[in-house]
Amino acid sequence: MNATTHDHDRPIDRWFASYSGDHRNDTNQWIHVFAVPAILWSVIALLWCIPVPGTWFRAGLWAALAMFLAWMFYFRASRRLGTGMLVLFVVLSWLTRWLYDALGVQQLLMLASAVFVVAWIAQFVGHKIEGRKPSFLTDLTYLLIGPAWVLAKLYRKMGWGY
Repeated sequence: MNATTHDHDRPIDRWFASYSGDHRNDTNQWIHVFAVPAILWSVIALLWCIPVPGTWFRAGLWAALAMFLAWMFYFRASRRLGTGMLVLFVVLSWLTRWLYDALGVQQLLMLASAVFVVAWIAQFVGHKIEGRKPSFLTDLTYLLIGPAWVLAKLYRKMGWGY
């Protein structure tokens, strides 16, 4: 940012400011730090389980396409966050591929479904404690903001900008 840029001038800063307003309670924030990455992984794994027609592409195609589109959103919002999300997507893809090979599609589907449900229950418990509804109920874009918000928290803790 240059000297004339103020807080919340970038769209990502406005998204984070709004998202943070719905996540002030420490317990809710801690729940999000664990539940948001769990939900992100479970969505990747669920997409991984969708069959790919033909023989040119392998399992994981739909997950890869979704991650690429999400990565484009993150990279446009902030190159540093985009880079961090790319690293996260690579790690989650590696984990999902390993689980897919080790467990098979049915077991991965069951595991990912269970993680998805439990993590969302945790999210709603956090928001009950917070006393505020989840941000995505006002704008679905917040489903993309959540993972970047958690990553930005990590960046701040490490003394990095985003």
